[in-house]
Amino acid sequence: MIRNITRRTFTAALAATALAGLSSGAAFAQSAEKTFALVQINQQALFFNQMNEGAQKAADAAGVKLVIFNANNDPAAQNSAIETYIQQKVDGLAVVAIDVNGIMPAVQQAADAGIPVVAIDAILPDGPQKAQIGVDNAKAGGDIGAFFLEYVKSNMDGKAKVGVVGALNSFIQNIRQEGFEKKLDGVAGIEKAGVVDGQNIQDNALAAAENLITGNPDMNAVYATGEPALMGAIAAVESQGKQSSVKVFGWDLTAQAIAGIDAGYVAGVIQQDPSAMGAAAVDALKKLSEGGSVEKTIAVPVTIVTKDNVDPYRATFK
Repeated sequence: MIRNITRRTFTAALAATALAGLSSGAAFAQSAEKTFALVQINQQALFFNQMNEGAQKAADAAGVKLVIFNANNDPAAQNSAIETYIQQKVDGLAVVAIDVNGIMPAVQQAADAGIPVVAIDAILPDGPQKAQIGVDNAKAGGDIGAFFLEYVKSNMDGKAKVGVVGALNSFIQNIRQEGFEKKLDGVAGIEKAGVVDGQNIQDNALAAAENLITGNPDMNAVYATGEPALMGAIAAVESQGKQSSVKVFGWDLTAQAIAGIDAGYVAGVIQQDPSAMGAAAVDALKKLSEGGSVEKTIAVPVTIVTKDNVDPYRATFK
Protein backbone atom coordinates (compact mmCIF):
# COMPACT_ATOMS: atom_id res chain seq x y z
CA MET A 1 0.00 0.00 0.00
CA ILE A 2 1.33 3.44 -0.89
CA ARG A 3 2.14 5.32 2.27
CA ASN A 4 1.49 9.05 2.49
CA ILE A 5 4.31 11.00 4.06
CA THR A 6 3.58 14.36 5.64
CA ARG A 7 6.06 17.17 5.39
CA ARG A 8 6.86 16.81 9.11
CA THR A 9 7.46 13.08 8.78
CA PHE A 10 9.52 13.64 5.67
CA THR A 11 11.68 16.25 7.34
CA ALA A 12 12.33 14.01 10.32
CA ALA A 13 13.15 11.04 8.13
CA LEU A 14 15.39 13.16 5.96
CA ALA A 15 17.34 14.41 8.94
CA ALA A 16 17.64 10.94 10.42
CA THR A 17 18.53 8.97 7.31
CA ALA A 18 19.01 10.49 3.88
CA LEU A 19 20.90 13.50 5.22
CA ALA A 20 22.61 11.90 8.19
CA GLY A 21 25.36 14.11 9.46
CA LEU A 22 24.04 17.26 7.74
CA SER A 23 21.85 19.17 10.13
CA SER A 24 20.99 22.15 7.94
CA GLY A 25 21.23 23.70 4.51
CA ALA A 26 24.14 25.75 5.82
CA ALA A 27 26.14 22.55 6.08
CA PHE A 28 25.85 22.14 2.32
CA ALA A 29 26.64 25.74 1.59
CA GLN A 30 29.70 25.84 3.88
CA SER A 31 31.20 22.60 2.60
CA ALA A 32 33.64 22.66 -0.31
CA GLU A 33 32.43 19.19 -1.20
CA LYS A 34 29.65 19.11 -3.77
CA THR A 35 26.44 17.39 -2.74
CA PHE A 36 24.08 15.67 -5.17
CA ALA A 37 20.67 14.23 -4.28
CA LEU A 38 19.04 11.18 -5.86
CA VAL A 39 15.25 11.13 -5.43
CA GLN A 40 14.33 7.47 -5.73
CA ILE A 41 11.02 5.58 -6.14
CA ASN A 42 11.53 2.81 -3.59
CA GLN A 43 14.13 0.49 -2.13
CA GLN A 44 12.11 -2.69 -2.56
CA ALA A 45 13.05 -3.39 -6.17
CA LEU A 46 16.56 -4.67 -6.77
CA PHE A 47 16.67 -2.44 -9.86
CA PHE A 48 16.55 0.73 -7.76
CA ASN A 49 19.04 -0.59 -5.21
CA GLN A 50 21.51 -1.35 -8.00
CA MET A 51 20.97 2.15 -9.35
CA ASN A 52 21.75 3.56 -5.91
CA GLU A 53 24.92 1.46 -5.69
CA GLY A 54 26.15 2.65 -9.09
CA ALA A 55 25.45 6.26 -8.17
CA GLN A 56 27.25 5.90 -4.83
CA LYS A 57 30.34 4.35 -6.45
CA ALA A 58 30.48 7.15 -9.00
CA ALA A 59 30.08 9.75 -6.26
CA ASP A 60 32.89 8.20 -4.23
CA ALA A 61 35.13 8.17 -7.30
CA ALA A 62 34.30 11.79 -8.10
CA GLY A 63 34.83 13.01 -4.55
CA VAL A 64 31.26 14.27 -4.13
CA LYS A 65 28.63 13.56 -1.50
CA LEU A 66 25.48 11.69 -2.52
CA VAL A 67 22.25 11.66 -0.51
CA ILE A 68 19.42 9.31 -1.50
CA PHE A 69 15.76 9.79 -0.70
CA ASN A 70 13.39 6.79 -0.71
CA ALA A 71 9.86 7.92 -1.61
CA ASN A 72 8.26 4.56 -0.82
CA ASN A 73 6.17 4.81 -4.02
CA ASP A 74 4.64 8.15 -2.96
CA PRO A 75 4.79 10.89 -5.65
CA ALA A 76 3.97 13.61 -3.11
CA ALA A 77 7.00 12.57 -1.06
CA GLN A 78 9.21 12.99 -4.12
CA ASN A 79 7.97 16.55 -4.62
CA SER A 80 8.52 17.36 -0.93
CA ALA A 81 12.02 15.91 -1.13
CA ILE A 82 12.95 18.08 -4.10
CA GLU A 83 11.62 21.18 -2.34
CA THR A 84 13.66 20.37 0.74
CA TYR A 85 16.81 19.70 -1.27
CA ILE A 86 16.35 23.07 -2.98
CA GLN A 87 16.27 24.70 0.46
CA GLN A 88 19.38 22.72 1.39
CA LYS A 89 21.12 24.16 -1.70
CA VAL A 90 22.35 20.87 -3.14
CA ASP A 91 24.57 21.12 -6.21
CA GLY A 92 22.52 18.79 -8.41
CA LEU A 93 19.41 16.59 -8.45
CA ALA A 94 18.74 13.22 -10.09
CA VAL A 95 15.10 12.12 -10.12
CA VAL A 96 13.49 8.74 -10.83
CA ALA A 97 9.95 10.03 -11.15
CA ILE A 98 6.82 8.18 -10.08
CA ASP A 99 4.46 10.78 -11.59
CA VAL A 100 6.30 12.23 -14.59
CA ASN A 101 3.86 15.12 -14.98
CA GLY A 102 3.27 15.81 -11.30
CA ILE A 103 6.98 16.15 -10.58
CA MET A 104 7.56 18.87 -13.17
CA PRO A 105 6.69 21.91 -10.99
CA ALA A 106 9.32 20.78 -8.48
CA VAL A 107 11.83 20.20 -11.28
CA GLN A 108 11.12 23.74 -12.52
CA GLN A 109 11.64 25.11 -9.01
CA ALA A 110 15.03 23.43 -8.84
CA ALA A 111 16.03 24.83 -12.23
CA ASP A 112 14.87 28.31 -11.18
CA ALA A 113 17.12 27.96 -8.13
CA GLY A 114 20.08 27.20 -10.39
CA ILE A 115 20.24 23.52 -9.49
CA PRO A 116 20.79 21.20 -12.49
CA VAL A 117 18.36 18.28 -12.73
CA VAL A 118 18.75 15.01 -14.63
CA ALA A 119 16.04 12.37 -15.03
CA ILE A 120 16.77 8.65 -14.74
CA ASP A 121 14.66 5.88 -16.27
CA ALA A 122 11.21 7.55 -16.13
CA ILE A 123 10.90 9.91 -19.09
CA LEU A 124 9.90 13.45 -18.13
CA PRO A 125 7.97 15.81 -20.42
CA ASP A 126 9.85 18.65 -22.07
CA GLY A 127 11.19 20.91 -19.38
CA PRO A 128 14.31 22.40 -17.79
CA GLN A 129 15.96 19.06 -16.97
CA LYS A 130 19.42 18.82 -18.51
CA ALA A 131 19.46 15.13 -19.47
CA GLN A 132 17.38 11.99 -19.74
CA ILE A 133 19.29 8.86 -18.70
CA GLY A 134 18.04 5.36 -19.41
CA VAL A 135 17.05 2.96 -22.14
CA ASP A 136 14.92 3.41 -25.23
CA ASN A 137 11.93 1.64 -23.73
CA ALA A 138 9.84 1.64 -26.90
CA LYS A 139 12.65 0.08 -28.93
CA ALA A 140 13.48 -2.43 -26.19
CA GLY A 141 9.80 -3.37 -25.94
CA GLY A 142 9.86 -3.99 -29.67
CA ASP A 143 13.08 -5.98 -29.34
CA ILE A 144 11.60 -8.35 -26.76
CA GLY A 145 8.52 -8.57 -28.98
CA ALA A 146 10.69 -9.66 -31.91
CA PHE A 147 12.46 -12.15 -29.64
CA PHE A 148 9.08 -13.47 -28.50
CA LEU A 149 7.91 -13.98 -32.09
CA GLU A 150 11.09 -15.83 -33.01
CA TYR A 151 10.80 -17.97 -29.88
CA VAL A 152 7.18 -18.85 -30.71
CA LYS A 153 8.16 -19.75 -34.25
CA SER A 154 11.08 -21.94 -33.14
CA ASN A 155 9.69 -23.49 -29.94
CA MET A 156 5.89 -23.20 -29.92
CA ASP A 157 4.89 -24.23 -33.45
CA GLY A 158 4.25 -20.62 -34.38
CA LYS A 159 1.19 -20.24 -32.15
CA ALA A 160 0.80 -18.38 -28.86
CA LYS A 161 -1.84 -16.77 -26.71
CA VAL A 162 -0.07 -14.13 -24.66
CA GLY A 163 -1.25 -12.05 -21.73
CA VAL A 164 0.45 -8.97 -20.30
CA VAL A 165 1.13 -8.20 -16.65
CA GLY A 166 1.68 -4.45 -16.72
CA ALA A 167 1.79 -1.45 -14.40
CA LEU A 168 -0.72 1.02 -15.76
CA ASN A 169 0.44 3.68 -13.29
CA SER A 170 3.94 3.59 -14.79
CA PHE A 171 4.55 5.73 -17.88
CA ILE A 172 7.65 3.75 -18.80
CA GLN A 173 6.03 0.35 -18.41
CA ASN A 174 3.13 1.47 -20.59
CA ILE A 175 5.70 2.33 -23.28
CA ARG A 176 7.27 -1.12 -22.89
CA GLN A 177 3.83 -2.71 -23.21
CA GLU A 178 3.01 -0.69 -26.32
CA GLY A 179 6.34 -1.48 -27.98
CA PHE A 180 5.84 -5.19 -27.38
CA GLU A 181 2.23 -5.25 -28.55
CA LYS A 182 2.94 -3.27 -31.71
CA LYS A 183 5.50 -5.86 -32.75
CA LEU A 184 2.80 -8.57 -32.42
CA ASP A 185 0.06 -6.72 -34.31
CA GLY A 186 -1.17 -8.64 -37.35
CA VAL A 187 1.18 -11.59 -36.89
CA ALA A 188 -0.52 -14.88 -37.79
CA GLY A 189 -0.80 -17.37 -34.96
CA ILE A 190 -0.56 -14.76 -32.17
CA GLU A 191 -3.57 -14.11 -29.94
CA LYS A 192 -3.66 -11.52 -27.17
CA ALA A 193 -5.26 -12.53 -23.89
CA GLY A 194 -5.44 -9.00 -22.51
CA VAL A 195 -3.66 -6.87 -19.92
CA VAL A 196 -3.84 -6.95 -16.12
CA ASP A 197 -2.53 -4.21 -13.85
CA GLY A 198 0.02 -5.13 -11.20
CA GLN A 199 0.40 -1.45 -10.19
CA ASN A 200 4.19 -1.89 -9.95
CA ILE A 201 3.73 -3.79 -6.67
CA GLN A 202 4.77 -7.44 -6.54
CA ASP A 203 1.86 -8.73 -4.46
CA ASN A 204 -0.63 -6.95 -6.70
CA ALA A 205 1.12 -8.31 -9.77
CA LEU A 206 0.91 -11.83 -8.37
CA ALA A 207 -2.84 -11.54 -7.81
CA ALA A 208 -3.35 -9.97 -11.24
CA ALA A 209 -1.27 -12.65 -12.96
CA GLU A 210 -3.16 -15.42 -11.18
CA ASN A 211 -6.43 -13.90 -12.40
CA LEU A 212 -5.01 -13.68 -15.93
CA ILE A 213 -4.01 -17.35 -15.90
CA THR A 214 -7.28 -18.50 -14.35
CA GLY A 215 -9.33 -16.51 -16.85
CA ASN A 216 -7.35 -17.82 -19.82
CA PRO A 217 -6.68 -21.54 -19.30
CA ASP A 218 -5.38 -21.85 -22.88
CA MET A 219 -2.88 -19.00 -22.49
CA ASN A 220 0.67 -20.22 -23.04
CA ALA A 221 2.77 -17.04 -22.70
CA VAL A 222 3.04 -14.02 -20.38
CA TYR A 223 4.87 -10.74 -20.91
CA ALA A 224 5.73 -8.70 -17.79
CA THR A 225 6.72 -5.05 -18.13
CA GLY A 226 8.90 -4.58 -15.04
CA GLU A 227 10.51 -6.30 -12.06
CA PRO A 228 7.43 -6.43 -9.77
CA ALA A 229 5.30 -7.61 -12.73
CA LEU A 230 7.84 -10.28 -13.64
CA MET A 231 8.19 -11.48 -10.06
CA GLY A 232 4.40 -11.66 -9.79
CA ALA A 233 4.09 -13.50 -13.09
CA ILE A 234 6.73 -16.04 -12.11
CA ALA A 235 5.09 -16.65 -8.73
CA ALA A 236 1.69 -17.02 -10.40
CA VAL A 237 2.95 -19.54 -12.93
CA GLU A 238 4.45 -21.55 -10.08
CA SER A 239 1.40 -21.30 -7.82
CA GLN A 240 -0.85 -22.42 -10.67
CA GLY A 241 1.49 -25.27 -11.64
CA LYS A 242 1.85 -23.92 -15.18
CA GLN A 243 5.63 -24.23 -15.56
CA SER A 244 5.26 -26.79 -18.34
CA SER A 245 2.64 -24.86 -20.33
CA VAL A 246 3.28 -21.12 -19.90
CA LYS A 247 6.43 -19.31 -21.05
CA VAL A 248 7.37 -16.05 -19.36
CA PHE A 249 9.03 -13.02 -20.99
CA GLY A 250 9.75 -9.78 -19.19
CA TRP A 251 12.01 -7.13 -17.74
CA ASP A 252 14.69 -7.06 -15.03
CA LEU A 253 16.49 -10.11 -13.73
CA THR A 254 16.18 -11.42 -10.18
CA ALA A 255 17.29 -14.65 -8.55
CA GLN A 256 13.78 -16.00 -9.13
CA ALA A 257 13.92 -15.07 -12.83
CA ILE A 258 17.25 -16.87 -13.21
CA ALA A 259 15.78 -19.93 -11.47
CA GLY A 260 12.91 -19.75 -13.96
CA ILE A 261 15.35 -19.56 -16.86
CA ASP A 262 17.14 -22.63 -15.52
CA ALA A 263 13.80 -24.43 -15.14
CA GLY A 264 12.91 -23.58 -18.73
CA TYR A 265 9.67 -21.65 -18.29
CA VAL A 266 11.22 -18.16 -18.27
CA ALA A 267 12.30 -17.73 -21.88
CA GLY A 268 13.83 -14.28 -22.01
CA VAL A 269 14.31 -11.25 -19.76
CA ILE A 270 15.44 -7.77 -20.75
CA GLN A 271 18.23 -6.78 -18.41
CA GLN A 272 18.96 -3.11 -18.03
CA ASP A 273 22.06 -1.73 -16.36
CA PRO A 274 20.68 0.31 -13.45
CA SER A 275 24.12 0.66 -11.90
CA ALA A 276 25.34 2.35 -15.08
CA MET A 277 22.29 4.62 -15.03
CA GLY A 278 23.08 5.77 -11.50
CA ALA A 279 26.72 6.32 -12.34
CA ALA A 280 25.83 8.26 -15.50
CA ALA A 281 23.55 10.53 -13.49
CA VAL A 282 26.28 11.42 -11.00
CA ASP A 283 28.83 11.96 -13.78
CA ALA A 284 26.40 14.23 -15.63
CA LEU A 285 25.62 16.25 -12.51
CA LYS A 286 29.32 16.73 -11.79
CA LYS A 287 29.91 18.12 -15.28
CA LEU A 288 26.85 20.36 -15.06
CA SER A 289 27.74 21.65 -11.58
CA GLU A 290 31.15 22.63 -12.92
CA GLY A 291 29.62 24.66 -15.74
CA GLY A 292 29.94 22.00 -18.43
CA SER A 293 27.30 20.44 -20.66
CA VAL A 294 26.03 16.92 -21.31
CA GLU A 295 24.06 15.17 -24.03
CA LYS A 296 20.31 15.66 -23.73
CA THR A 297 19.76 11.90 -24.01
CA ILE A 298 22.23 9.52 -22.37
CA ALA A 299 21.40 6.00 -23.51
CA VAL A 300 22.27 2.87 -21.53
CA PRO A 301 22.10 -0.40 -23.52
CA VAL A 302 20.06 -3.50 -22.61
CA THR A 303 20.55 -7.26 -23.05
CA ILE A 304 17.95 -9.99 -23.55
CA VAL A 305 19.02 -12.70 -21.12
CA THR A 306 18.22 -16.31 -21.98
CA LYS A 307 19.54 -19.74 -21.01
CA ASP A 308 22.38 -19.16 -23.47
CA ASN A 309 23.83 -16.04 -21.82
CA VAL A 310 22.58 -16.09 -18.22
CA ASP A 311 25.76 -17.38 -16.56
CA PRO A 312 27.57 -14.01 -16.20
CA TYR A 313 24.61 -12.65 -14.22
CA ARG A 314 24.43 -15.40 -11.62
CA ALA A 315 26.86 -13.88 -9.14
CA THR A 316 24.96 -10.60 -9.08
CA PHE A 317 21.69 -12.24 -8.11
CA LYS A 318 22.81 -14.86 -5.55
